[in-house]
Amino acid sequence: MRNSTPLVFASALVLAFGLAQPALAQSSVGSVVLDQAEPDWAADDVAMGRFIDELMARMTLTEKIGQLNVLTSDWESTGPSMRDTYVEDIRAGRVGAIFNAYTADYTRELQRLAVEETRLGIPLMFGYDVIHGHRTIFPISLGEAASWDMDAIRNAARVSATEAAAEGIHWTFSPMVDIARDPRWGRVSEGAGEDTFLGSAVARARVEGYQGDDLADVDTVLATAKHFAAYGAAQAGRDYSTVDISDRTLRDVYLPPFRAAAEAGAASFMTAFNELDGVPATGSEYLLTDILRGEWGFDGFVVTDYTSINEMIPHGYAADLRQAAAQAINAGVDMDMQGAAYMEHLRGAVEEGSVTVATIDRAVRRVLEAKYRLGLFEDPYRYSDTARQDATVYRADFLDAARDMARRSMVLLKNDGDLLPLTGEARSIALIGPLADSKPDMIGSWAAAGDRETRPVTVREALQARLGEGGRVGYARGADYDFAAAGTSDGFAEALALARDSDVVIAVMGERWDMTGEAASRTSLDLPGNQQALLEQLVATGKPVVLVLMSGRPNSIGWANENVPAILHAWYPGTMGGAAVVDVLMGDYNPSGHLPMTFPRTVGQVPIHYDMKNTGRPIELGEPGAKYVSRYLDTPNSPLYRFGFGLSYTEFAFSDVSLSDDTMQPDGAITASARVTNIGDRAGETVAQLYVRDLVGSVTRPVQQLRGFSKFALEPGETRTVSFSLSPADLAFTRADGTFGWEPGEFQLWIAPSSGPEASTPVTFTLTGP
Repeated sequence: MRNSTPLVFASALVLAFGLAQPALAQSSVGSVVLDQAEPDWAADDVAMGRFIDELMARMTLTEKIGQLNVLTSDWESTGPSMRDTYVEDIRAGRVGAIFNAYTADYTRELQRLAVEETRLGIPLMFGYDVIHGHRTIFPISLGEAASWDMDAIRNAARVSATEAAAEGIHWTFSPMVDIARDPRWGRVSEGAGEDTFLGSAVARARVEGYQGDDLADVDTVLATAKHFAAYGAAQAGRDYSTVDISDRTLRDVYLPPFRAAAEAGAASFMTAFNELDGVPATGSEYLLTDILRGEWGFDGFVVTDYTSINEMIPHGYAADLRQAAAQAINAGVDMDMQGAAYMEHLRGAVEEGSVTVATIDRAVRRVLEAKYRLGLFEDPYRYSDTARQDATVYRADFLDAARDMARRSMVLLKNDGDLLPLTGEARSIALIGPLADSKPDMIGSWAAAGDRETRPVTVREALQARLGEGGRVGYARGADYDFAAAGTSDGFAEALALARDSDVVIAVMGERWDMTGEAASRTSLDLPGNQQALLEQLVATGKPVVLVLMSGRPNSIGWANENVPAILHAWYPGTMGGAAVVDVLMGDYNPSGHLPMTFPRTVGQVPIHYDMKNTGRPIELGEPGAKYVSRYLDTPNSPLYRFGFGLSYTEFAFSDVSLSDDTMQPDGAITASARVTNIGDRAGETVAQLYVRDLVGSVTRPVQQLRGFSKFALEPGETRTVSFSLSPADLAFTRADGTFGWEPGEFQLWIAPSSGPEASTPVTFTLTGP
């Protein structure tokens, strides 16, 4: 029986890959001590402090409030523009930052207004949604996470920052680090999936990529960790919906990626649209002050999401905008995005006593410090250089990086009979589907300043270029992904005739680019429109069919899994996406992606994720077909594709796990090792994944938890021993008494190519008490 007294550990709670868990102050036997991360940019700067002290002493209350106001630029068909009233607001010192403003010339002109036509000449800060690329678009963020390649993800963010900074941008509203376990929610496309450990590693890599080593370098942008917090737990997968989770779930599942982003040095945080425990996140002192600044020691600034202060009124948390503005700034929000709540109501809140000048001063200082660290007071125009812009955007090496990232992101879900890669025997190809030759769909949602109409390389273009005169590529759209197309068969005849006259069919199907992302929730995860009906008829021709799936979420493709011999998930692969898809289909690149989210068999299983908990009547306790166990009547409990799953054109064999010791001491660690062998005839990469299970706890524990991973390449016949070090810190959780730490007991451990207890045989070890 487990000792009921919870234990603490003295070392920092840092897991492999730098994942740190949130801390709570006291346990029954002592305190959990966590080093509060302080990135280099947050170090004391005496000169900066003196400069800002002197500047703030000269500022009026109106000018201070102006620094907390973020307004948008507009983009028309003729280019960027500012609303006339906003131009006057800039001249009056009533604006601290502008978003959606980019290009060197445009930002220079706006900066000139702020620096040369205002009383104090305080420079503006320019922000933008650089989510998965700026001009050169990389795969959607969920696709990047499927690479499990932190170096490639970090480099993608570095390229994105370099391009964005060259066009005058100082600040990106990325990375989105929300854990998301409901694929109905369209914004799963923007994050790293369902797992806390993987999500934390990705958050850290993206922050490091955006911000580099020095915020004053002109090829860096400030990162923003969003949406704080638990936005990914929106009820029913419906955007902007309520979140209702326990504090334990908040701390153990949803907060760690934010903590990882803070420790990596994220300069800003963005509040979430949702409420949490009855309080809108934008008004939550618990989140923004107690946790973010108090427990974690965060030293940057907090900005709202678009008009989220205003939205506290329909939430039912504020009676009017003045009350909402006071609630937000008192909770810890420094900047108001687009809502004008601060600009219009903070002075009145000060006069009535609901907000103090000291509270406003604290927020203003944080904003001014960010501008100082960017070097804007030294040279306000340093980011607005047309020569650097022209030499930077769409650089050849950036396009190469985007192509490589796209290849790494793709997940081979099925490959019966080794249909892929295609060989010279496939002399003629029928390329069919609404995404086969659609440039706008290649780059997905949140494509920033990416050219959606001319730059993206489609699968059709890339395939024709790859095969040249040596093969024939016929193309028919065949089906439509619009919802209204369901039940129709327009275009089927042309597609089926082409299929019958070809050696192999490549069906490129999925969701239209704007069916995922913000405000793009769905109640169905099926292929939209009439794509499924055409796919069934294509298979019925008897020709071999390859399904290339493009979407921003897990889809329920059970029929395809049963009937289509080869399935490749390409997400929305970006500017060079078509070329990357063809690289994989033709075998120029061996797919190495693994799923960052579980794929359900049907939407009725949602939410489904690998690290769920057992019930008191788990299905494995019953005979097949047993009624009184936790199961569905009409589908298995198991997913269609497990978290961490991904095939290759070669095959990898994992040995049984060996442990350096079957007992872990409170102040020690054990090493888990396994041999991985490439038993196929092609070189390839795999991801070895370390999972643990705490068998008994003071609160129930998940059936598996990822606690390490390693991606590496092996030549045919090559074997590598992969090892992971595991300490008590890696086994910590929020315990029954609310403290964070580990407990002694028995644990299972797997090293496997995916989640799922069936993926490998576990070994058992014991963590002893003091």
